[in-house]
Amino acid sequence: MADTVLFELRDNIAVLTLNRPEKLNALNYATNDLLLQLLDRLEDDNDVRALILTGAGERAFSAGGDIHEFSESVKRGPDVAVKEFVHRGQSMTARMESYRKPIIAAVNGIAFGGGCEITEAVHLAIASEKAVFAKPEINIGIPPTFGGTQRLPRLAGRKRALELLLTGDTFSPERAYQMGIVNSVVPHEDLMASAFELANRIIRHSPIAAARIITAVTRGINATISEGLQIESDQFARMVPTQDVREGLDAWIERRKPHYRGN
Repeated sequence: MADTVLFELRDNIAVLTLNRPEKLNALNYATNDLLLQLLDRLEDDNDVRALILTGAGERAFSAGGDIHEFSESVKRGPDVAVKEFVHRGQSMTARMESYRKPIIAAVNGIAFGGGCEITEAVHLAIASEKAVFAKPEINIGIPPTFGGTQRLPRLAGRKRALELLLTGDTFSPERAYQMGIVNSVVPHEDLMASAFELANRIIRHSPIAAARIITAVTRGINATISEGLQIESDQFARMVPTQDVREGLDAWIERRKPHYRGN
């Protein structure tokens, strides 16, 4: 199981690589479970300030759920299929969406189904010009199950999302950019460098401020504006007594670079 996701730490940035290239990095249950375990461990690791998620091999970020595996769950009925497949996938993408540290998807190839849903769920995403996206679940008679029917309309708008969900057609990284699924499209050979450059632009700032921003956005995006403003206020109040706030203010006043401690 350990080989299905590779882990590497480079200067406070963790790189998680989906590692089933012979299966186009399809998300079997072991991979989903290992990703959650790694996210739990890395969230409490002070040496990790941001995460980059990518796929092994030259063809795929992730082709989505492992159809052979979850088809066996489907044969055992809806209760089993929902527990083993849907809940597992939704827990994974929800965990990524609400994670306290920034997660950047480096989409290096095929991002179908669950691979596209991961891209929708993480905080930021950069796509290679060789990436290709799709919501192909309708081709096997099911709706998306890792949050795709909910996050894609929120990112792209209802009509554009429904076109992709109801046709199952592939779409380009440029269209993914236009719909807000990815932040940028870069030459394939520049993908990881671009992901690291973005991560480094983030981790120069206070890690707890970044966590408070992520929390405010994640909790507030589906709230009313008044509820969202209260969430924003609460996250600010949590920052006020921290050393990072004092350091940030002192550094600005003294015209020097801040040195954040993360507390």
